Amino acid sequence: MTTPGTDGGTRAAEHVPPPPADGVTERRLHPVTPLRRAWAPVAVLVGWAVHDPDQAQRQLTRLTTTHLLIGLAVLIPAAGLYGFLTWWFTHYAVTDTELRIRTGLLFRRTAHIRLERIQAIDVTQPLLARVAGVAKLKLDVIGTGKKDELAFLGADEARALRAELLARAAGFAPETAHEVGEAPARQLLRVPPGVLAVSLLLTGATWGTLLAAVVVPTLLWLATHNLWTVLATALPLVGAAGASSAGRFVGEYDWTVAESQDGLRIDHGLLDRAHETVPPGRVQTVRIVEPLLWRRRRWVRVELDVAGSSNSVLLPVAPREIAEAVVARVLPGVSVPAAPDLSRPPRRAARCRPLWWRGYGLAVTDAVFAARYGLLRRTLALVPHAKVQSVRLAQGPWQRALRLADVRVDTGANKTVTARLRDADEAAGLLDGQAERSRTGRRDAPPDRWMA
Repeated sequence: MTTPGTDGGTRAAEHVPPPPADGVTERRLHPVTPLRRAWAPVAVLVGWAVHDPDQAQRQLTRLTTTHLLIGLAVLIPAAGLYGFLTWWFTHYAVTDTELRIRTGLLFRRTAHIRLERIQAIDVTQPLLARVAGVAKLKLDVIGTGKKDELAFLGADEARALRAELLARAAGFAPETAHEVGEAPARQLLRVPPGVLAVSLLLTGATWGTLLAAVVVPTLLWLATHNLWTVLATALPLVGAAGASSAGRFVGEYDWTVAESQDGLRIDHGLLDRAHETVPPGRVQTVRIVEPLLWRRRRWVRVELDVAGSSNSVLLPVAPREIAEAVVARVLPGVSVPAAPDLSRPPRRAARCRPLWWRGYGLAVTDAVFAARYGLLRRTLALVPHAKVQSVRLAQGPWQRALRLADVRVDTGANKTVTARLRDADEAAGLLDGQAERSRTGRRDAPPDRWMA
């Protein structure tokens, strides 16, 4: 069986664990799950065909209709049996202190997930899962590199289990945790589909990719007159353009942000519906992004760095005033510095970064370290002092000659925010001052707890 690691993660042993000896009731996933598992043998064959298409084509040409029917008669039941067995040998149980997930057909794996280490639980429903009335539960756990998941549960069962796990993680007694239910939420913002579509049309990356999809194949045709070369180049470019516009529209459709006791809840998706939670106290960095073509409308995009979580977008597009109000919910007590409050680097910084130096700015308040960068796609990064893990001063040879330096702030999400091209004396003062602000910020920060 497995035991929790020192970093809060899980370790898996390759042998069959004994049945639970503590009387905990184990539960199975939804009966529709075998249909999902049954695709694994088929995926192996498809992968082989893609890896060696010539060999696959030769084998197919040798097959007669009788052989093909026999092969399907063997493959389909085998795939169905595989799906059933993997479902049959998958169990989960909730104890007073942990969530256990036992999986594996030949090699068994038991994950022991300590409830106090859970920092986010997301409910996602792909299109076919929505039709079948099931959902997938994804768990962000401190100290693990990827999410553990339960796929699939009934939609109502998934929401009830999520509420129970959060209640137990918050400290509710096991006998009352299942009665707490999901915390009520108050809607803060809903992004209209029309606004989302216009924002994507005003994104430079979309038009740049479309322009490349038209210009590059045209130039290749004039140079080579080879249709296959043109198609091999045009199709990936058109696909990239679609992913950057239509793909984002589908994924960010009907984006809704609501506030509850267990954090900010985010619902979005046209085909695949996702229900995510921004855990309280776990946000390391907030970035307010302002593309050039959005500035006239005063629209911004808000992105997040959350330690150990994949949640990276808070708002795909919103008026700046509303976005700043939502940021205040994520970082209580933090006000976003206005543009006049950001100090620019000294003018001699233009020798290092001509023109682009004007996009840099810095503001240090009682609550955050705020650094701005970018001239066309302006980004303001906010790091709460309590989330700063280390502070560094960096100087290249040309910067030393001009008495300039970069101040780099590292966060708990393994990300870095840099105040670029500051005066060397100012940078030295920032280095010492930020170390002290981080120490006092961590001392005074409230505990990171669910439903606090």
